[in-house]
Amino acid sequence: MSPESLMLLSLIFVPVIVAVLIGFARNEKRAYHAALACSILLCIPAVRLLAAFDFKQGATAQFEHSVSWVAGLGLEFSIGTDAVSFLLILLTVLLGPIVVLASKTAIKTDRKMYYAWLTVLQGAMVGVFAAQDLLLFYICFEFTLLPMFILIRKYGSTNRIAASTKFFLYTFTGSMMTLAGLVYVVWFVAQDGQLGRWTLDIAVLTHYAGNMSMTEQGWVLAAMLAGFAVKVPLFPVHTWLPLAHTEAPTAGSVILAGVLLKLGTYGFYRFAIPLAPEAFFEYAPAIAVLSIIGIIYAGLICWVQDDIKKLVAYSSVSHLGFCILGLAALNVTGLSGSILYMLSHGFSTGGLFLMIGFMYERYHTRDMNTVGGLASKMPVWATFMVFFAMASVGLPGLNGFPSELLCLISAFQSDAAWNAAGEPGAWGASLGPWFAVFAGTGMVIAAMYLLYMVGKICFGPYREPADYHPHDELPTDLSLREIATLTPLAIGCILFGLQPTLLLDAVSEPVNNTVRLVERANGIESSSAPNLYESVNDHAEDHGEEHNDHGGASHD
Repeated sequence: MSPESLMLLSLIFVPVIVAVLIGFARNEKRAYHAALACSILLCIPAVRLLAAFDFKQGATAQFEHSVSWVAGLGLEFSIGTDAVSFLLILLTVLLGPIVVLASKTAIKTDRKMYYAWLTVLQGAMVGVFAAQDLLLFYICFEFTLLPMFILIRKYGSTNRIAASTKFFLYTFTGSMMTLAGLVYVVWFVAQDGQLGRWTLDIAVLTHYAGNMSMTEQGWVLAAMLAGFAVKVPLFPVHTWLPLAHTEAPTAGSVILAGVLLKLGTYGFYRFAIPLAPEAFFEYAPAIAVLSIIGIIYAGLICWVQDDIKKLVAYSSVSHLGFCILGLAALNVTGLSGSILYMLSHGFSTGGLFLMIGFMYERYHTRDMNTVGGLASKMPVWATFMVFFAMASVGLPGLNGFPSELLCLISAFQSDAAWNAAGEPGAWGASLGPWFAVFAGTGMVIAAMYLLYMVGKICFGPYREPADYHPHDELPTDLSLREIATLTPLAIGCILFGLQPTLLLDAVSEPVNNTVRLVERANGIESSSAPNLYESVNDHAEDHGEEHNDHGGASHD
């Protein structure tokens, strides 16, 4: 095992081991310190892996290590990471110490088990992104349900029982259907005429799954989307999210918005598109329509919310609709914008949930009608609140703008390339300008409800709930600990707003390869991926397909 593989393995199993030790800690203070130390120390191997990762070969799984479990059934423990999954691993590791720090004063009861579940959840999420075989992927994918279920049910607000139950039923039912689709792919590949043996290797399954008939791909796609769409969540299976967000503790909301929802969009990118490329191409316009309905519908619901946490929860449904729109465009611009949005959303929306949590600790309310003018009492809090709201709106210069813009442009590009090539789907799914126009209204609606929110709670006459906070007692502004949790997220919003090419360069190889896979599956060989940014270089154009063929052969 290489040192890099060992470090990647540590990101999965060290949190699990530490979580067990936290459960045996003598007191809650030691449990907090153990969870914080673990989350901070895990940043060291993550940074080392970042330095060692070769983004020029970002489509290739790096730091791989495999251990056979049951050779006859193709069961093995296999880890590795390409550029897309590695960036999501980095986001997961970054949020680790942030949510532990944010929880120090928010959780009042049974803190030991709280920190234990929070820590083990981090390891499970890394396992999802690092898995190179379906068994490890699904074990980690399914296991993430348990810690989040407990965090909501035990440490949530008044309606936590209903919220946790709905969360579990929706996501577990969807996961079972996704499992059925994945099992069929494994069975198909194991048949004579395909690979002829059992395997759960994701790369090998991707290599052979395209041989399924259109009907088979359609059923497999439907099964996978049933689970991944719930995770996103995509309209109309989104109703569990607002309640779960509203009732979850602050750290739970940050993890849910920052990483757990991305398990759905990651599933679209990693499994739904490569394993059923013809079916996804065929039904991409329908998927795009659902994403646009979610963008507009959730945005309008945000407009009438008084609970600011529920408002931000519905905004996640709206914002992640742009992710799905970019994926449905099936072109380089759309897939790049979608991946950029996955990462950007974790910074801006995670920051908003932290701000709401800090306000709730002081005023014990999230109702916009009972608080207002907080900038006069908490100027630092108000500054961060306005900042993260503007990032979520998509203000140019902050992270929300380039990701939303790329997702909208991808719809235009899809239609323009179709017309130019003279055949449907020559470059991307046939979406077109109207898809982008309707989705673009979501940006306008987002500006309306987010500007209204910050205007009402940050500015104007000072208001506070008298029964919770006597008027003769001045509220305290953000502490250094709270500022420390917000600063990395704010830096990320600025960095990826001003330099989105840092991420676009990193994912150019895997994105180009995914698009070529869809092209070949649909008999489209004439087009080459158009570049929206200079850094998608000629190497990706000339050698991406050769690398794909070599990668597939190596697994045979």
